[in-house]
Amino acid sequence: MTHRAARQQGSASRDPWRYRWTVLAVATFTQAASGFFVGGLGALGVHLQRALGLSTAQLGLLVSAAQFVPLAGLLVAGELLDRYSERWVVGVGAGVVAVALCAGSLAPGYATLLVALLLVGVGYSTVQPGGSKSVASWFSTSQRGFAMGVRQAGLPLGAALASAVLPFVAEEFGWRATLLTGGCVALLGAGLFMGCYRRPPAVPAPADKGPSDPLAAQLRARLRMLREPAMVKIMLSGTSLISVQYGVSILTVLHLHRTSSVGAGAAALILVASQGAGVAGRICLAAWSDRSRYGRYVVVLVCMAAVIAALSVLTTPAGRSPAVASAVFIWLGFFGFGWYGPWVAYVTETAPQGKTGFALGLAMSVNQIAIVTMPPVLGLLVDLTTSFTPAWALLCLLTTVALTITAHTERRRVR
Repeated sequence: MTHRAARQQGSASRDPWRYRWTVLAVATFTQAASGFFVGGLGALGVHLQRALGLSTAQLGLLVSAAQFVPLAGLLVAGELLDRYSERWVVGVGAGVVAVALCAGSLAPGYATLLVALLLVGVGYSTVQPGGSKSVASWFSTSQRGFAMGVRQAGLPLGAALASAVLPFVAEEFGWRATLLTGGCVALLGAGLFMGCYRRPPAVPAPADKGPSDPLAAQLRARLRMLREPAMVKIMLSGTSLISVQYGVSILTVLHLHRTSSVGAGAAALILVASQGAGVAGRICLAAWSDRSRYGRYVVVLVCMAAVIAALSVLTTPAGRSPAVASAVFIWLGFFGFGWYGPWVAYVTETAPQGKTGFALGLAMSVNQIAIVTMPPVLGLLVDLTTSFTPAWALLCLLTTVALTITAHTERRRVR
């Protein structure tokens, strides 16, 4: 009887940590659901241009609108995550995304649609760092890279599903129906996260109280992170690779349609395949970073090198071939989306103790600068030159500069 009781007690003590897989699944789904509509904007490019008479730059501005508020919102979300439970911070944020998209389905035109996407950005500010922090707190270092990769795969997974579904919805029911669809999906993600998320048993809930230090002193202490060598590498690699990621998301369908004479439907399927490769990349590359004896950041360096090679092909005449361009976009999906898993794991492990939420918010808010500026800049380059080559060349140059600087820093660290 005593042995049985002891066995039951031992089993009970292990059960709470098995819940980490549920947390991972819920966080991944919420990420996919919250980014569903915005992730599918690239596949809607032809439909939106036809319905609203948009230029490529205006199409890029739609993505920028959804990402503008997180420039500051990610920092605020990071602070909230260090003080309050991820359950409510993420859940409420995903709910705001849902409400904004449903309201946006009533938009009479382009200007109102921009405003709706600005409000989407308010809610989305909490989902990205909050989901990352929730997963990081449940998984040990030996599994954290893999877990982060699975969780971060939610973004390209949601984008791939949206790229497959939303063009059909737009064709059958109009572009407004795509926002309503995105809003319903985001609402499902919000409800699931609030209903299922729990904090790990060994981590106390953050105290809901204000900090004791003056606000100015706190701000100076946090901004000192910007001068840390690890954060410099994080910012340079993050901004260059996120630029590539959003460039691929926005321009793939248009490039294949205009340059390679691929039909809009087939081009959207190539984008789906690219984003599917991104899902695989985020998981595989993050799992590799768990086992790399050179550290997680080396995997990010490999991704930058692979991206440079692919972008170089797109700037040549070979990039106009449907078969070559399609293969290159799938390659870019694997490495140009897949880098995010090991990158986020590296951020969480280099963050000062007790400031993981803020470090994630800071790193992601720096990325937002590129996310906000690059889609309209790339679109404007295409409009002005009537060619995609300058856009791909710009992304290639940015990534080359980041790789050169951060690889040198990493070599010095390893020595």
